Amino acid sequence: MVKNKVFICDDDIGIASTLDLIFKMVDSETIIETDSSRAYDQIVSLRPEIVIVDLNMPVVSGKDLIRMIRKTPQLKKTFILCISATDDGRDVALEAGANMILPKPFDMDDIIAIVENVLKTKFPKNTVYE
Repeated sequence: MVKNKVFICDDDIGIASTLDLIFKMVDSETIIETDSSRAYDQIVSLRPEIVIVDLNMPVVSGKDLIRMIRKTPQLKKTFILCISATDDGRDVALEAGANMILPKPFDMDDIIAIVENVLKTKFPKNTVYE
């Protein structure tokens, strides 16, 4: 059975590792990258169904990473869930092209429900989960 790929890009290793553990428990293949400057090439190569990206990262911001993904034709159907602790994160992430934004701190049950729903419904567009 082919597992769904979930790519996690967050410079906070604690958050990335927690998400990795959660998605492995629900039978998804996870790929973690804590260095945002290496994320884009991996995403192009691996073509995950879902990318979870932190908005505020050094080197390449989540906003810039989202924009790069959206400009890449073979990633057109990639669902992007942005996680952010900033007040303006919602507007920034959605303007950049994220499908959904989840404010930090978030409940693990919420993020699992979002990912499971995305995989079942094939990508609802431009939604803020609050």
